[in-house]
Amino acid sequence: MLVSLIVCLSKRMRSFRPRVQEFLHDWLGLWLGIGTINQCIHEAGRAVEPLEDRMIEEIRRAELLNVDETPWKEKALLLWFSVFCSLTITLFVVGARSAEALERILGNEFPGWLMSDGLKVYQRCLKRLRCWAHLDRKAKGLSESLDSEARRFGGQVLAIFEILRRAVYQAREAPPGTSNLRRVHGDLLGILMLACQEHADSSHEKTHALAREFLYDWEAIWAVLSDPFLPMTNNEAERLLRHWVIYRRICYDTRTAQGSRVVALLASVIETCRKRKVLPWPFLADTIAKRRRGEAVPPLPTVAAA
Repeated sequence: MLVSLIVCLSKRMRSFRPRVQEFLHDWLGLWLGIGTINQCIHEAGRAVEPLEDRMIEEIRRAELLNVDETPWKEKALLLWFSVFCSLTITLFVVGARSAEALERILGNEFPGWLMSDGLKVYQRCLKRLRCWAHLDRKAKGLSESLDSEARRFGGQVLAIFEILRRAVYQAREAPPGTSNLRRVHGDLLGILMLACQEHADSSHEKTHALAREFLYDWEAIWAVLSDPFLPMTNNEAERLLRHWVIYRRICYDTRTAQGSRVVALLASVIETCRKRKVLPWPFLADTIAKRRRGEAVPPLPTVAAA
């Protein structure tokens, strides 16, 4: 439990090692060296490492998976801190944004829906969704531009998004299958496609970038119109990254590959437990105790009853 507490103070409460040391001394009367505190955190990471393969197995069976990433520095090396989250699993990985890295997590052919940004590496997944919020923000930026062409295009995209967003919300309230939004709003989508084609070669960099992004990912962006109960945003993945982005800024990333892996492993277990409405700290303590006795890692906690 002491090691679990140290992990909580370091990773969940985002405390520097000296602050963890101060807390343990002032509240528990324990004096541990900085090196010992660091060893405790790394022991916890090694203890839960076998759970990663189990998480990957569950991730690959998910019907819907949200994916997002944020830059992560490992000393002078620029990597990415990626999150893969389903209904019951949250998996974090530190590494490159490559097809090989994605295949290690999702396998050769992921059968479910993948909600992501426009990164090309995700194109290999057949059932993709694009986050409307990302595109909305880009369009809003254009609508506030000093360039008149950019303002018109950005405003047009925002207006169409607003109409279609309301239509999706209304469809969710109606009986399933009562309307096909792509057919009902086909004219509106046609107008937007023509606008994107007209602006694909615009001299304004961000205007042609957004136009091409729409044309490049057209089916992924509008898949929700065929099934209104699919998500329109990637807020779930962004929310899960937020805590660890703040942690990164406070702790100045990591210095070694081992340190990066420990952060990802512990973050995965902590957030998966929280997603399942189970306290992570007793589970982490039990896992460490079993590993010290040479026993197998316990299974991930089941989802707690509401």
